[in-house]
Amino acid sequence: MKVLVTGGCGFIGSHVCEFYRNMEWDVVSYDSMTKFELSKTGYDLDLVRNFNWDYLEKIGVKRVKKDIRDLDDLLAEADGCDFIVHTAAQPAMTLSMEEPWLDLTTNLIGTYNVLETARQIKVPVVNCSSIHVYGTGINETIREEETRYIRTPAGIAEDHELMTGNITPLHASKMAAEHYVRMFTDTFGVRAATFRLTGLYGTRQFGGEDHGWVANFTIKAAIGRPVTVFNTGKQLRDILFAPDVCHAFHSFYENPVPGTYNIGGGEKTMISLIECIEYLGELAGGPVEVHFGGERFGDLYYFVCNSSKAKKTLGWEAQTEPRDGIKALYDWAVENRRVFGA
Repeated sequence: MKVLVTGGCGFIGSHVCEFYRNMEWDVVSYDSMTKFELSKTGYDLDLVRNFNWDYLEKIGVKRVKKDIRDLDDLLAEADGCDFIVHTAAQPAMTLSMEEPWLDLTTNLIGTYNVLETARQIKVPVVNCSSIHVYGTGINETIREEETRYIRTPAGIAEDHELMTGNITPLHASKMAAEHYVRMFTDTFGVRAATFRLTGLYGTRQFGGEDHGWVANFTIKAAIGRPVTVFNTGKQLRDILFAPDVCHAFHSFYENPVPGTYNIGGGEKTMISLIECIEYLGELAGGPVEVHFGGERFGDLYYFVCNSSKAKKTLGWEAQTEPRDGIKALYDWAVENRRVFGA
């Protein structure tokens, strides 16, 4: 069996590649290797950008340095594949506002090309979307407690109102891509799914202030640097450990029922920013220094998934508790301190 993973040298893509290599599949990582999304992290860009590339080489993954915005190249590399996992994206809301054309072409044209590739070679495909398509209107439905914002009922399902509140280029590109996924299913019969992914975290994630907040906080705690928190820190998320989402992708491969699925941990994995930082202090053996910034345009204060559709249809649910996943990420960050300039 053979799988093509777009964005395969990125955080989640590298875990998908590893997952399928462990199953002894042939794996192609298709990645442009851009440094744009890492430019504000403050880490050694060459070490960070090549970290997953080198790791995938060690485990026998074919690595292709090309752009998903080139359909001919994508079709050539997809030849003989049985499945496509589309993780390549411009992932950050802040960067989407700085470079809206990059956001549009990567997230929409790139996704179109992936879907067209799946149509031509007749294989199932999963597109990675985002909980941001629900919009910031959710912020108006929450109430404040000591360490977190909460909402009743907690879980937000796929039929919740979309694109509420303030909309950024990232919201627009992700939502437009979802429409194209549905169109390819309805019009061309492609076995395609959209996964609305909640807060992903795990090893080999080089999170910064623009995206990947769990990794950002964990890396800073591991190397003894202060954490910057925007808003109050009471923002609440259900976070999802990388190996768990890999199982979700494979669940769709085994039962490719087209549709849109929330993929998150739900109430059992929800944690506020403050609670995460407090736990990191336990791991670090002392409190983490925190600097508070102001509110940021387009930020969600709350999101907890209702993933019952994925459980019922795909037979998938998250397994990893936050304390276990964050501990694994922290240990990895300590082991790789040099990459972060420590």
